[in-house]
Amino acid sequence: MEKECLECGEKIMGRVDKKYCSDYCRNAYNNKVNKDSKNLIRNINNRLRKNYRVLDSFQLKEGKTRTTRTRLLDKGFDFDFITNLYTTKKGTTYYFIYDLGYLPLENDYYMIVKRE
Repeated sequence: MEKECLECGEKIMGRVDKKYCSDYCRNAYNNKVNKDSKNLIRNINNRLRKNYRVLDSFQLKEGKTRTTRTRLLDKGFDFDFITNLYTTKKGTTYYFIYDLGYLPLENDYYMIVKRE
């Protein structure tokens, strides 16, 4: 019984449980199968990376600084993409992208903080 490559249809030589004729076909097949989920993950990671770079671009003094919503938006910050929330005992919620976060203040101001 001859087996065919799942990607290109060529005859497979070698092990009985082999599914692909080459590493190229194996990679091409798996990339095709996982295309939708990988694009979603790639796009989310790109947004998180961009948000992190925006927060990291601010000069922090003693681990924090203040800025405006407009400045964040001008630099391309997207408030929809964060990695986690931190709520203090007083009920204040910080929004984090990895170790950099922000706290909404009054009048569209934000405090940017770095978690140690």
